[in-house]
Amino acid sequence: MRKKFHSILLIAVTAVTLFGLSAYSLLKAPETYSLSERRTLAQAPKMTAETLESGRFMSDFETYTLDQFPMRDTFRRLKAEASRHLFHQKDNHGLYLEQGYVSKLEYPMNAAKVERNAKKLRQIYHSLLADSSCTLYQAVIPDKNAFLAPLGDYPLMDYAHFTQTWTGYLDYAQPIDLSDTLFLGSFFRTDQHWRQDALYPVANRLAEAMGIELDLTFTEQLLDAPFYGAYCGQAALNLKPDQLYYLTNDVLDSCTVTGYGTGKAKERPMYDMEKAHGRDPYEMFLCGSDPLVVIENPNAETDKELVVFRDSFASTLVPLLVPGYAKITMVDLRYMNSALLGSLVDFQEQDVLFLYSTLVLNNTISQ
Repeated sequence: MRKKFHSILLIAVTAVTLFGLSAYSLLKAPETYSLSERRTLAQAPKMTAETLESGRFMSDFETYTLDQFPMRDTFRRLKAEASRHLFHQKDNHGLYLEQGYVSKLEYPMNAAKVERNAKKLRQIYHSLLADSSCTLYQAVIPDKNAFLAPLGDYPLMDYAHFTQTWTGYLDYAQPIDLSDTLFLGSFFRTDQHWRQDALYPVANRLAEAMGIELDLTFTEQLLDAPFYGAYCGQAALNLKPDQLYYLTNDVLDSCTVTGYGTGKAKERPMYDMEKAHGRDPYEMFLCGSDPLVVIENPNAETDKELVVFRDSFASTLVPLLVPGYAKITMVDLRYMNSALLGSLVDFQEQDVLFLYSTLVLNNTISQ
């Protein structure tokens, strides 16, 4: 009798838990954004004859319930910890932890995507740069996996081959090798990006290759809040946050920064402290995800200008290059129709640097 009672009690508790959580997930107001995962959450799909007949409604509804499930982050944490410690899985949906650093596997090299990205830049070269007096350079930023994956015997791209392939595609631009200016400590532990306070060797290498003089005298400022990188929430593991340092000096303080993310020119700060305490503190650097950013340095001892075709890694690096130029224009083709570029940037006698991380080159650099 007692055993039967325990069985009934267990079934009842299980039923109440399952149906209770399901009912709560349907009745509660849906959340629109997951701060931990840095992504927009699915919303309730509309039921129509077309979506029911095609089966899309049920598929979208399943995605919606998974995204809006109560205590979702708690269950994600339990799953991630069980996968790592109980089942000894080396990664969780491609995310892995090694020596306190978390990263996402980037393997293998996507040759088709790399070639497509190179063709896009070659089109821009022929239409805007081939007949200009610009001096062209290129540099590839190896991602964190190049330094972290070998420590745990994870799948690893051949980064030397990757860089050689990309360099061959961009044979119109002088290559600058950055591989030996970086090491694992150059990157955040919980994010894919590199640390600004670790980029002095990178800036020196670029300055030497491009023939500019840099005064790299900066004050390192510590952000007054912990930095939880993008991988921290995505991995759903109990990770310690990073410390985020940013560099300041009188030259940077005197610069004018103009962003065009809204379609109109808007003066912006070099470091946006509002974004520093927002969803993604890395967005504090140079307007974040802005298609076009112009930095003017009134105290430059030269009239040289630089145009950087870039991804988000350049946001932390470019401030170190500011002392060597009167004007720097940053172009992010991921957020810009490249057909508009000629009307936005007048290519004449600038230095032009194609600066991309392997993370972006192995995926996409343009719309």
